[in-house]
Amino acid sequence: MKRKGSAVWKGSLKEGSGTVSTESGVLNQTQYSFKTRFENGKGTNPEELIGAAHSGCFSMQLSAFLTEEGYTPDKLETTSEITFEDGTVKKSHLVLKASVPEIDEDKFAQLAKKAKENCPISKLLKAEISLDYELN
Repeated sequence: MKRKGSAVWKGSLKEGSGTVSTESGVLNQTQYSFKTRFENGKGTNPEELIGAAHSGCFSMQLSAFLTEEGYTPDKLETTSEITFEDGTVKKSHLVLKASVPEIDEDKFAQLAKKAKENCPISKLLKAEISLDYELN
């Protein structure tokens, strides 16, 4: 399987701007710029896209591991905070709020750690990956 994302950039780093698009069309010429990356301008940036991708990938991987063990999650709500410093993605901190009926804390912790280490985006990132969770 192959998936495509694309970007077009015009102009200098600080004054220029660009757009990002995805093959599915969910993102279609979505604006990004220096301000959206390093300040608080309107649009997206590579780090928040990585955060969304990591959150989604981790949640799906955890769901798969839970299902393999006979648990069906009611809800897995994950946020990834990406730390970008000195031109490098240094860290992805996952924060999970989970509702999984009938699972004990130890089993959940084991499966969450396994998902953190084994989701494809975690494997892709050459960064520190940490996880906090709340199980309801």
